[in-house]
Amino acid sequence: MRRRRAARALQAVAFDTIGAGYGEAFPAKDGQLACGRQLLAELEPGARVLDVGCGTGDPTVRQLVAGGLRVTGIDLSDVMLSLARQARFPGEHPPEFHRIDLFDLATERAGQVWNAPGLGPLGKDGFAAVTAFFSLILLPQDEIPTVLARLRELLRPGGLLALGMVEADLDHVPLPFLGRELRINGYLREDLERVLVTAGFTVEGCSGHPYAPASTTLPPEEQLFLCCRRVG
Repeated sequence: MRRRRAARALQAVAFDTIGAGYGEAFPAKDGQLACGRQLLAELEPGARVLDVGCGTGDPTVRQLVAGGLRVTGIDLSDVMLSLARQARFPGEHPPEFHRIDLFDLATERAGQVWNAPGLGPLGKDGFAAVTAFFSLILLPQDEIPTVLARLRELLRPGGLLALGMVEADLDHVPLPFLGRELRINGYLREDLERVLVTAGFTVEGCSGHPYAPASTTLPPEEQLFLCCRRVG
């Protein structure tokens, strides 16, 4: 556990360094925005959404707040959260932002360590939807089922999960990323769907998008976007 927390701290430092450069390297968000439109079409006005790994809040927080939803964004990077808090998000419900390790969601540590008790056991069944676009790729594969189970706990019965991942057979492999080295995981499509089903979700839609980052130091990738629903 100490090694895991040390690794997460290093990831946070990496994203502190990257800051707004992340959006510049990955400017096209078509798949992510399509998932957001699907959530807006299905959720009632004022429904609560948790954006896991919100970064600066663009584009997901901005899109969902503008659509009338109540959004809570979480991230582990102080710099990313600072940029999000400084941004203007027009909409009826201003977003909330919390610094917390996604691994601690739905646990007592949410309140004890991160001062976010509403994201711990008290938040059970409290969200209509969760979005997690390319935040789970920073975890080793053996932690993914645990995190998915915790996200499921925070979702109301029948709640929605919109997930973005990279399609690749990788498990915590060190790769260069915008001037830093990060350990990345990925799944083949059928393997990822199997993990989600085992964690208590149905996969209602899955689409693949070839993507070439704006940064020439990053290789092209296949992005997967999945729309899922909590079972039970």
